[in-house]
Amino acid sequence: MQEFSRRSFLAGAGMTAAACAARPLFGMAAASGSPFKVSVITDEISQDFDHACSVASKEFGLGWVELRGMWKKSLHELSDSELGQVESILAKYDLRVTDMASPVFKTDWPGAPKRHPDKSQDFGSNETFKQQSELLAKYIDLAKRFKTNKVRCFDFWRLENVAPYRAGINAKLAEAAATCGKQGTLLVLENEFECNTATAREAADTLAGVPSPYFGMNWDPGNAVMRGELDAFPAGWNLLPKKRIFHCHVKSAMKDASGKMVWAPVGKGYVDWTAQFRALKQIGYHQAVSLETHWRGAGTPEASTRISFAGMKQALEASGTW
Repeated sequence: MQEFSRRSFLAGAGMTAAACAARPLFGMAAASGSPFKVSVITDEISQDFDHACSVASKEFGLGWVELRGMWKKSLHELSDSELGQVESILAKYDLRVTDMASPVFKTDWPGAPKRHPDKSQDFGSNETFKQQSELLAKYIDLAKRFKTNKVRCFDFWRLENVAPYRAGINAKLAEAAATCGKQGTLLVLENEFECNTATAREAADTLAGVPSPYFGMNWDPGNAVMRGELDAFPAGWNLLPKKRIFHCHVKSAMKDASGKMVWAPVGKGYVDWTAQFRALKQIGYHQAVSLETHWRGAGTPEASTRISFAGMKQALEASGTW
């Protein structure tokens, strides 16, 4: 893990931001050579969907984006007319969609003690448990509309002791995966630090408990680190069933001066993305690697995402995957 002072970091961040503002990070030709679908979650750049897509396409040189929210609404809250605008903007910038970054199952498990997670991590998860089936159905329809076969999900807000509820949660995930499978869609569980599957070790157990061919993983080593699994790569990674990794989120985390775990720009912190990208290539992974910055150290989502994307590009190049 790379440690650095706040003053030296801000100085470096300022130079990186200036460089990013002065010229595009890289061109379209470079992105086309990657074995991965290099992507970014658009609302990590801006809630202005047209602007976010412009940055992703024209400046980052991408052909893929991940959809979660735009115009201060979650994707499933948009009207049909607004969804039509999303389609038009994607076509305008020649962008395809990796998956639906849905908030399915980011809610309390019924009968378990209520938890009060960091609400900044909600990302549109306002529906109750009883509304989850309807929410999943919406995202399956949205996946078809945006020509992808993946719907991201979680496994409920984290409990201090999930053991009494784990079998029931696994059964619910299996049921949802079967629903997806009937519609030609895959259910992709993200290891989320505020949910019951947060680390690689927990993910390996959950995947073993839900053996459906329609159920796989959105691997997020940054989330695992945030939960305290500092060896998410390579030790945690080595425990995962590689053929069931369907998607990958790119971010990082580190300890601040007080010892608290905080988000970090890609290229800093505990996650060695060069090694992780190399490992993904070695297993024959050809799905998305999608930037989900979360770090806001540059002051705004867009400025922070630009710095993290520069770090992501450097790691892709160093790993021979750009």
